[in-house]
Amino acid sequence: MGIHVIKMPDIGEGIAEVEVVVWRVQPGDVVVEDQILADVMTDKATIEIPSSVAGTVLTLGGKAGEFMAVGAELIRIEIEGKGNVRENAPALPAAVAVAEKVEKTAAAPLAAVAPMAAAASQPAPANKPGKVQSISVARPAGEKPIASPAVRRRAWDLGVELQFVHGSAAGGRIQQQDLDDFVARGPQQAAGSVGARYHQLHTEEAVPVIGLRRKIAQKMQDAKRRIPHFTYVEEIDMTELEALRVNLNNKWGKERGRLTILPFLMRAMVLALRDFPQINARFDDEAGIVTRFGAVHIGIATQTDNGLIVPVVRHAESLDFWASAAEVTRQAEGARSGKAAREDLSGSTITLTSLGTLGGIVSTPVINHPEVAIVGVNRMVLRPVIRGGAVVARQMMNLSSSFDHRVIDGMHAAEFIQAIRGFLECPAMLFTE
Repeated sequence: MGIHVIKMPDIGEGIAEVEVVVWRVQPGDVVVEDQILADVMTDKATIEIPSSVAGTVLTLGGKAGEFMAVGAELIRIEIEGKGNVRENAPALPAAVAVAEKVEKTAAAPLAAVAPMAAAASQPAPANKPGKVQSISVARPAGEKPIASPAVRRRAWDLGVELQFVHGSAAGGRIQQQDLDDFVARGPQQAAGSVGARYHQLHTEEAVPVIGLRRKIAQKMQDAKRRIPHFTYVEEIDMTELEALRVNLNNKWGKERGRLTILPFLMRAMVLALRDFPQINARFDDEAGIVTRFGAVHIGIATQTDNGLIVPVVRHAESLDFWASAAEVTRQAEGARSGKAAREDLSGSTITLTSLGTLGGIVSTPVINHPEVAIVGVNRMVLRPVIRGGAVVARQMMNLSSSFDHRVIDGMHAAEFIQAIRGFLECPAMLFTE
């Protein structure tokens, strides 16, 4: 048997260290070649580190949330045959070694080990109706209880939190009998839960801010600290544009794909930026240089299960509505699945953010540093509006946009949004060159 050490690989782009986001294996696990060992994060993306050998994991190079230098020892694996480490090479001081655990267990008195083995060999008692098996505890964070709608409704009526109810059916599914057993145990049956709808909670959960969430926190803090934000909100009549969108989808939706509001807004931004090139820019405040771009690379703020990611639609100025829609869909799917390429997550010159139907009536979006502007889309609603002295129903929507006040004057910011408004309220202008 030999020991094979896998080191943190050089991911490229001058990256000197990465953060360990999550370990996919633990000491004692048996791994096969190409199995994913850990997820690590750079400044731009999450990278999966595969195993180059098959064997048993001995030690891990660090904890989740820690930073590791490129070339540092990532993991030690015991393999068949000769490894790549000298037999007397020291193991990582902070790592947990399986070999030590095995030696301690082997050295333990037989009298102490035998009772534990006997207890472990006995099958767990079946969950019998009306009998308390043990004190119920909450499921681990992120694990959702499985139950039918009828069971969930009855639990709500009883004031029972399903998070604390043990499920006796296959796959841990909670049945009506499980609810009966839970209620029969009384107020002391669960840690942190009682059978009443209104009760005090005293649970606390410490959630480490690591991985993508830490990157988001650092980037947001840096943006708000460095950039004096100026937010401008404008109301836009989307009635004509919405009618155009519906007609285009009815005629071309099956062949070319369905359109949302975003492709029209992206085109309006492209056309408006021709007259306001100082807004399609990045500001290097350390060098004191504003770089203006002819190409419009629009970052699309995308919510994922892991946090906010901003994939980039490149050269939006060269895309029609359907090409823009297809690219937005591709980038969003890549971001949500974690398969977005690194080049798809950088290089934006201006960002577009939208909360969709949850957009509210106003927001104060945070600029994606080092850009100098971000356009935020709020919810579109049908509201009464006075037009020509009469009250009519119109589809209205607000744009809430923020600008870097160091390099963008308030007048220019307002004129830019007014230009976008002109294109959206008269959508025929979107087809101009």
